[in-house]
Formats: sequence, structure tokens, C-alpha cells
Amino acid sequence: MFLLTAQTTDSTSINVVDKASNQLNTWQRYWQSIDWDHILSVIIQKAMVLLVIIILFAIIRKVGGFLITRSFESQIRKIAGSSTRLETIHTLTRNVFNYILFFFFLYSILDTLGVPVGSLLAGAGIAGIAIGLGAQGFMNDIITGFFIILEQQINVGDYIKLVNLQLEGTVTSVGIRTIKMKSNDGTVHFIPNRNITTISNLSRAHMQVILDIRIKPDEGYDAIIALIQEVNQHLASEFSKEIFDGPNFFGMVDLGNGNYALRTTMYVVNGRQYKLKEEFLAGYVRTLSQHGFSIPNNPIYPVK
Repeated sequence: MFLLTAQTTDSTSINVVDKASNQLNTWQRYWQSIDWDHILSVIIQKAMVLLVIIILFAIIRKVGGFLITRSFESQIRKIAGSSTRLETIHTLTRNVFNYILFFFFLYSILDTLGVPVGSLLAGAGIAGIAIGLGAQGFMNDIITGFFIILEQQINVGDYIKLVNLQLEGTVTSVGIRTIKMKSNDGTVHFIPNRNITTISNLSRAHMQVILDIRIKPDEGYDAIIALIQEVNQHLASEFSKEIFDGPNFFGMVDLGNGNYALRTTMYVVNGRQYKLKEEFLAGYVRTLSQHGFSIPNNPIYPVK
């Protein structure tokens, strides 16, 4: 019994040793079959190609960015007034250049490493379609913003009305995706470009201001006219840099329902029409009240 057990143990040990020896011999043969010189040569070759690609694209990015910046700087020096449009197009051009350059750089790196770029592009195309369907609004913002900037429809500092949105105010920022506008009450609006359909720009020509001050002619028509013209002369000298034409005294107008007013017109700097209208009307009311003339407050239209 003891001899049988010893023989079985010896046989099992021999089998384990034989299997281990066979596996070790297999790994040795595999290890020895590897062409290490070829692998090292390929690694060195790939590394050198990658290094050349990195240096080449770095040079292209540096030179391309310099040429784009230099070109836009020369254009900005040639124009007068706001350069917001050129600065925004400059930023957009640099971004597009960098994105295209990065795409070709990544393509070259993957192709050098032996990655199947064609299969990746096919998969990316399917994913791009899905993303594009969900990003239609974003793309509309960019396309609309590009044409707003390219056609110079608005500039920073312009006073505009967005007819479809019933908003008006001063433009404080023009972007490729949104514009920022500040209303007269101080509210700042951030408007996506795709929501803009009609822009009424009030800052491309001098604005007309019509000033009507209601009076009672029987209180002394000639004296009232003299006071109105006195106020016009005083405020015209005070705001001479903002008034291009006028103030021109028009005369009496009939507002209806037995109401009469003295009208003055003038042309002023865009964006200052509301402030100057307030200043002149306040001056009329203050002067007429100080001299004992009354300002009618009865309704202009009959009350039904």
C-alpha cells in the first residue's frame, strides 16, 4: 500500500514538472521568436515621424496665427470708427483655423500610429448627425451671428430696436452666438442670434426730435414764444456737441380737442434723442411756470 502511494505521488509530481517545463519552453520559444530589432526600429521610426508632425503643425499654427492677426490689424488701422466687426471676424477666423489644424493634426497622429481612421470617421459621422439634430439652434445662432457681423448690421454702442422681440436699447456686445443689449431702464438682455429677425438701427443717421409744449394762447402768445426761443438758445449752446441741426422753432400746432402746442424740431446724435427731449421739455415747463404761464393737462382726445 505504501509503495503504491509513493509511486502515485512521484508520477503526479513528474506530470506537474513536465507541464511547467513545456509552458516555460513555449514562452522561451515565443520570446526568442520576437524580432526585437524590428520592433525597436519601428518605435524609433514612429517616434521620429510623430516628432516631425508635432514640430510641423506647431510651426504652421504659429505662422498661420501671425498672418491672420497681422492681416486684421492692418485692416483695423485702415477703418475709422468701430472695429468690433473686424475683431469678431478675426476671433472667428482664428478659431476656425485652429479647429481645422487640430483635426488634421489628430488625423496625422492616428494615421501614424496605425489607427483605422476611416472606421473612426464613419462612426463619428453617425454620431455627428445625431448631435447635429440636437444642435440646430446652436448652429442657427452661429450662422445668423456671422452674417450680422459680416454685414455690419449693428456695432457696439448702436441704439437698436428688435422689432419681433419688442426690445430696444444700446448694444453692449456683439458675439457670434448672442448679442448683449442694455435697455433704457438698465435691464441687460442676452439675445440668441436665431431669435433676431428684424433689426432697426437708430444709430446710422442723426435722429429727429420733435418737441411739443402745450400752451394756452390767450395767456400771451407772443410772450410764450419769446420764452420758448430763449430756452432753445440756452440749451442749444449747452448741448452744441450733440445737436447737429436746430433747434428750429416751427410754430403752433393743433393737437385736437381744443389743445394747442408750440413745436420745435432738431436733429441730434443717435442715442441722445430721449435725454435731450427730456432736457428741453423740462426747460420749457420750468421757464413757463416761473413766469406764471399754465401748462394745460386736459385730455387731448375726448373721453368716451
